Amino acid sequence: MPPVPVATASGYRASRTLPLRVELARQLKRRRTLVMGAILGALPFVLAIAFAIGGEPGDGGEGGNRINLMDTATASGANFAAVNLFVSAGFLLVVPVALFCGDTVASEASWASLRYLLAAPVPRARLLWSKLVVGLGLSLAAMVLLPVVALLVGTAAYGWGPLEIPTGGALDAGTAAQRLVVIVGYVFVSQLVTAGLAFWLSTKTDAPLGAVGGAVGLTIVGNVLDAVTALGDWRDFLPAHWQFAWADAIQPTPEYSGMIQGTAVSVTYAVVLFALAFRGFAHKDVVS
Repeated sequence: MPPVPVATASGYRASRTLPLRVELARQLKRRRTLVMGAILGALPFVLAIAFAIGGEPGDGGEGGNRINLMDTATASGANFAAVNLFVSAGFLLVVPVALFCGDTVASEASWASLRYLLAAPVPRARLLWSKLVVGLGLSLAAMVLLPVVALLVGTAAYGWGPLEIPTGGALDAGTAAQRLVVIVGYVFVSQLVTAGLAFWLSTKTDAPLGAVGGAVGLTIVGNVLDAVTALGDWRDFLPAHWQFAWADAIQPTPEYSGMIQGTAVSVTYAVVLFALAFRGFAHKDVVS
């Protein structure tokens, strides 16, 4: 039996439904977006105040004989920006990624507006694509916002100068800026696993907190497993194992092998999780 043709309204184009600009405007107006932006924008000020009150980093504290990136935080604006990324990459930057990618579909379901979007009609793949692109875009914006504000605050507080390497040597300001761009790009790629987890869970539940919390929780579990040295080489398959591989870029001669391996692991997991989200949502019975 030949397929029955489906009548569509004159002028209807599936590709024109739920434009990215409309979805972006909706997400930018939400309170959680503004709150998260304020938190990330405030962190550099909090760290600068902490250094002003507590003295130079690395002075007199436990582990003072150990040399790390934190010891050079006040050397220049570039160093201060790098330190902000260092203290945030492990957990703080996980939160906006999980929030922007995990809250997006589940929140529509919790508001009982998801079925009305699909009845508009917005094709399911189009709806997911728009929400995923906007979610990833906001996640990237969050990761750019932090070092940019930190660079401005650090330059105002400590001056514009080369990025001093803890183990010796320095990178001129121009080279340091290029390396910071590379680092931000890698941090974003390394968080794609969290984005994939959050987005997949968002298509499975009507509770936004469950999707966001589940992604953050599973990311923490990955960090815990990476700390179990008994796993040996199995840790190489954990995205968390490579999350600080960007530190190799802060060297006179950068080493990118760890970042390449971390990128391969993160992208592989993310592609699988995004595919599961699209496949599962295509057959989901949406009732909310």
